Amino acid sequence: MAALIEVKYFNSFILRKTLNASTGGTAVWNGARSNNTYPKTATSSDMNWAVEESRIRGGYNNVSSAYGAKAYIVDDHPNASVRVNALIYSGIFNARTGINNTNVFSVGEDITKSVDPINGSIQKIYADNSWLQIFQEKKVSRAPIDRDLIYSAEGSPILTASDKVIGTIDPYAGNFGISKNPESFAVYGNRKYFTDKDRNAVLRLSNNGITEISNYGMIDFFRDEFGALGNGKLNGGWDIYNKQFSLSIQPHFVGLQSAEPYKTLSFDEAINGWPSFYSYKPVSQISLKSNFYSSGPSLDSDDGDFVGANGPNTSGLYQHYISSQPRGNFYGKSNSSSIEFIFNPQVSISKVFKTINYEGSNGWQVDSFVSDSTGISYPNTNIDDYRATNTKDTTTLVYSYNEGAYDGLGNTFANVNTIPITQSVVALTPPLFHAGFTRKENKYVANLINDSVAAPGEVIFGDKMTGIKGYFATVKISTDTLTDPGGNKELFAASSEYVGSAR
Repeated sequence: MAALIEVKYFNSFILRKTLNASTGGTAVWNGARSNNTYPKTATSSDMNWAVEESRIRGGYNNVSSAYGAKAYIVDDHPNASVRVNALIYSGIFNARTGINNTNVFSVGEDITKSVDPINGSIQKIYADNSWLQIFQEKKVSRAPIDRDLIYSAEGSPILTASDKVIGTIDPYAGNFGISKNPESFAVYGNRKYFTDKDRNAVLRLSNNGITEISNYGMIDFFRDEFGALGNGKLNGGWDIYNKQFSLSIQPHFVGLQSAEPYKTLSFDEAINGWPSFYSYKPVSQISLKSNFYSSGPSLDSDDGDFVGANGPNTSGLYQHYISSQPRGNFYGKSNSSSIEFIFNPQVSISKVFKTINYEGSNGWQVDSFVSDSTGISYPNTNIDDYRATNTKDTTTLVYSYNEGAYDGLGNTFANVNTIPITQSVVALTPPLFHAGFTRKENKYVANLINDSVAAPGEVIFGDKMTGIKGYFATVKISTDTLTDPGGNKELFAASSEYVGSAR
């Protein structure tokens, strides 16, 4: 049975000897010697070697071999051209034929598309379905892919079929861009999130255009933070687990890495607000299959590092919201959770705040309870001997229910904070007393002890008086270090008993 053998011809070449001096210049064809061997190396008697082409279309006695006809032009001396406001596209990849021209940029075709250079350089491009989103420093635009735009008499854009790879560029309304922070970009569904540092704005791009989401209660915060950012980073990512846009503000800081400042916070679409700050500093953020991941900072980078109880940690991928991991632990470092709020009832009346109480879990303490400022005063009449004062009433730390517990022998949880709670209970002899919060009807209550310094004109001050006085008070409550470390802590409500100040 006959067999079909496919023979492929390659453009290869064979070196052939034609003359030998020892035989008087007699031609020896095919390079063969008298013993029918082919010389692997030339000898002193060998001369006049020739090149024989095995290509099937090779010509007889040709003195050279050319490439043949070329259907393209190559610039042998290309000059580099940097166009920061232009796009360029390559040839296509044909999956049916297997022809890949994605590395081909034909100079004979119009393969570039430019945006307005007055809006700065292109920092980010994102392909969204049949649209190409273009982010410049001062402008955001879009261009249809494999289509084009025509405009009606009213000026409305209408899509139409076209053979153009990139159609007419259509800018979005508003003078917003992405500055030079493409790392702030994040996308979820048909919404894109990014920052414009130069305009102190955090932005959302959706079907209805660009919305300045930093206006939702955070105008002053982002103005101050972006103004001090310098050459720092604005690291953005989408938290698929909580359905929030996460943004980490990381100013450039020269000094000890562990001292580098940062602020990480999130935006929640459900409430159109910024519900929380976080204790982690991500290098990158990503969501995958309903899980949210971030990578921690490296020890040897300018991004800084965290130093926890177990020593420095290295960078690595971290999965958030794992129930088996301690709460408030990021990249090997434990962090306490805290909430800051303001007591301001009857805003026009000066008050004395006497107590603090909360509804929630055991393990919360009051870090600070501070009144409003009295402002500058000049108690002395001599202009050359005046004293400027700006006083506030403050309280001492209010211990949590466990940390503030002590017995009649002077033993306290605070003195045995290296021992787990379950063991330290044995060290205390009932009855137990509480220096901070005590529990009454599943509600934690505590008196406020004033530790303010004497203000001009004050007769009674500090712990000689009850509570603190002021129009309003700023309160910070945080989790302690002893009560179920890394466990779940809940806080539902907080309140204070107050009376009107004497007038």
